[in-house]
Amino acid sequence: MKLLNLLSLVSVTVSGTLAIPSPTTTSSDVNDAFCARLPNPLPSASSLPIIPALPDPFTFFDGRPVRTPLDWACRKAELKTIVQEYLYGYYPDHSLERVTARRVNNTVTVEVRKGANVGNFTTTLAFPANLTEEEMRRHPVPVVINGGGVDTNVFLGSGVALATFDLTTVAMDSTVKQGAFWNLYPGEDIGVLTTWAWGYHRILDALIQVAPEIDAKRVGVTGCSRYGKAALAAGIFDERITLTLAMSSGIEGVGPWRFFFEQFGANEKINNIFGGFPYWSTSRLGQFVNDSRQLPFDAHLQAALVAPVCTSKLPDSEYTDNPTGVKKKRALIWDEGQVDYWTNPQGEASVTYVAAEAVYKFLGVGENVGVAIRNSAHCDISGYTNIKDFMNRVFFGTPTTRNYSDISPYTPFTEAFPWINDAPSRV
Repeated sequence: MKLLNLLSLVSVTVSGTLAIPSPTTTSSDVNDAFCARLPNPLPSASSLPIIPALPDPFTFFDGRPVRTPLDWACRKAELKTIVQEYLYGYYPDHSLERVTARRVNNTVTVEVRKGANVGNFTTTLAFPANLTEEEMRRHPVPVVINGGGVDTNVFLGSGVALATFDLTTVAMDSTVKQGAFWNLYPGEDIGVLTTWAWGYHRILDALIQVAPEIDAKRVGVTGCSRYGKAALAAGIFDERITLTLAMSSGIEGVGPWRFFFEQFGANEKINNIFGGFPYWSTSRLGQFVNDSRQLPFDAHLQAALVAPVCTSKLPDSEYTDNPTGVKKKRALIWDEGQVDYWTNPQGEASVTYVAAEAVYKFLGVGENVGVAIRNSAHCDISGYTNIKDFMNRVFFGTPTTRNYSDISPYTPFTEAFPWINDAPSRV
């Protein structure tokens, strides 16, 4: 049974199609609209075309063009269904869950119930030392939900709280389906990356209940390597996430599925990722092991799914200078090491970043996506210093002279995105 994704615009079955809001509507609110329909079921890999370049963000699955930011809201909904079908598995219907939280000092126990099933796990809070509890209750601070291994000084020293948890208590990092998630959803064909993303979200539910020091409108998620892949999924599937910090994430994260740069060392490819860790994804990803060019998405579209959506139902303060109605408070930054060849750092910068930035620019929020390159290896702790200025700009509005669109020492790999010069202009 597929689980409905109620954190995205939900798709429902209608006469052999998957219904999503219409790209042709003139409505100012995509939730009141009716978009194009995807085939139901979606095609298997053998029925999908080979796409040598990155799939065009500005073309719907049925070939029609994306022309406006409101069209992008429909395209985003379509893409969320597509990545769930072929990569992540279908996110659970959160409306069927009940979350309760218990806090003892700075340890929060998260309990999730679904019918008679129950799952529990914990998160540990850490707060900036220069702020009192009373000060944070009066002026709540941002929080980054963390899979572990960060430079705590970067966050706490910036005035950002941390909520750290052990992702393996949500779901084991193995084919063994044990952990809080599997207690609720035994046997589902859903990737462990998605179960971990679910864990980030349930922690946020819990913090809203028991941590008045936390500002629930300034929330980040982070992790490195496999946990960076999970952080990206967490940013994709919950619009409450303000800032996604996907560190050294490689393929299934921001590493491209189609383009590799192996002059100095091998890059991880789909056969490596699915061959070694098939449980990170839905089993349906295995259809593409022989040719990942049949995937109807690539990492630039996963990154673009973190981009804000267009809606008219926003306070004026959230429009600022953006008349398109695109909400500004969603951002993505990733860090990569130049000698971390397995994660394909050149591909993450010269392919994924440039292509994803085109979508953010189209939405009028080009500053909401960034890349931070360092001359070191996998998950180097200095990566957190590398993203610090971007984080502080997102959370606090702190100006920075750092150019997070600088992909040097790399240059754009233009053959990956032949559509980029024909991308629609911002309305």
